[in-house]
Amino acid sequence: MKPKDIKELSIQIHLNGLSFCILNQTTNTVEYLNTIEFEQKSTPYNTLNHLKAELSSNTVFSEDFNSVSVIHQNELSSLVPKEIYNENNKADYLKFNAKILKTDFITEDDIAVNDSINVYIPYVNINNYIFETFGEFIYKHSASVLINSVLQKNDVTETPIVYINCNKTTLELLVVTYNKLQLFNVFEYHSKEDFIYYILFVFEQLKLDVETSPIKLSGLIDEHDELYNILYTYVRHVEFNTTKYNFKFSNSIDDTKIHHHYLILNSF
Repeated sequence: MKPKDIKELSIQIHLNGLSFCILNQTTNTVEYLNTIEFEQKSTPYNTLNHLKAELSSNTVFSEDFNSVSVIHQNELSSLVPKEIYNENNKADYLKFNAKILKTDFITEDDIAVNDSINVYIPYVNINNYIFETFGEFIYKHSASVLINSVLQKNDVTETPIVYINCNKTTLELLVVTYNKLQLFNVFEYHSKEDFIYYILFVFEQLKLDVETSPIKLSGLIDEHDELYNILYTYVRHVEFNTTKYNFKFSNSIDDTKIHHHYLILNSF
């Protein structure tokens, strides 16, 4: 009997939508890659209902997976240098960045590549459902995945590089110089004017030059859409983050949109 292929499932959770990726480790091929956008920002409760509906109705999720991972993508996180991190102060690290409740479960990721701890609030209801459905799994925060992937794959340059991962109503922004993280933040926007305001604000605060500091884009943004156009109006060097991956993509996947899935593809 032919042994079964080894497959990994990664699920990205955002209140604006869901993403799914299945990597066949045996053939080293991404077999399934899909993003579902909600019409409007949802709640953790309704997001779970969307997730249940998708997992139960799509036959690709009925296979046996050797490992399952979940990425929690929200603004409920805070980076702390490892040398000053105290596990007893998790709520204190978060309360200045996010509204938290006494009942919130707070956890952390160790980001070894820059000796920091990412303190965050995961969607516990979704974690519970994933455990009930698949058994043991691992979960991380989106900031941890982004920072780790950017710093591991970034070119070491004197010129600061600005990385922006775009979502439907939020953008995650990293500034890296000499492969050191200068800034990470998440901004919520509701118009293209909001979008460019936050980016130019970061340029101003860090004294970055719009003529020389490049921006590398990933996430839900494409050339010729309004976000790209306004960004290119103010910043000279704008390009898409064309990371080379160690795996192949099946023919059914649109390879012109790979940058949309930067986050989930770097979760393996």
